[in-house]
Amino acid sequence: MINDIQKTADSKMQRSLEVLRENLTKVRTGRAHTGLLDQVEVEYYGSPVPVSQVANVTLLDARTIGVKVYESNMAAAVEKAIRDSNLGLNPAAMGDVIRVPMPMLTEERRKDLIKVVRAEAEEGRVAIRNVRRDANNDFKRLLKDKEISEDDAHRGEEQIQKLTDKYIAEVDKMLAAKEEDLMAI
Repeated sequence: MINDIQKTADSKMQRSLEVLRENLTKVRTGRAHTGLLDQVEVEYYGSPVPVSQVANVTLLDARTIGVKVYESNMAAAVEKAIRDSNLGLNPAAMGDVIRVPMPMLTEERRKDLIKVVRAEAEEGRVAIRNVRRDANNDFKRLLKDKEISEDDAHRGEEQIQKLTDKYIAEVDKMLAAKEEDLMAI
């Protein structure tokens, strides 16, 4: 039972790291990448869908994303969705292709992005701590039900704390790397 709780906590913490990694890649560094538009949703026949489901998203060059909509009547809606997203992008429609140039990052914008990245990292830390809390609650419940001894519960909590420390250190490494990437000119 103790090993099951630890394995579950480990996999949940690993998943929290993966989510953080995905969220950090969405914060742009001045270079274009197609994943940047993954979280942008457009209204498509009454329901919000990701841009990638109504258009083909490609790189035109290192600093420009090309969005070719499948249905020409969706071009204006896709362009509006990209503009209204909080990514600071200014798309320009050219027929059924929407060009999304990546603006140069100013020092002020870089600092704003660092704040966003730090907030994402803190969310990752909170998620990991929540997993720790849940695992510790499981140990306490098992102890209360007399399914494990106090020593086993204490050892289990220590193992979960070591896991938590390991994953939070990984979050800090990811944050430092992203901050360095954002401040590079």
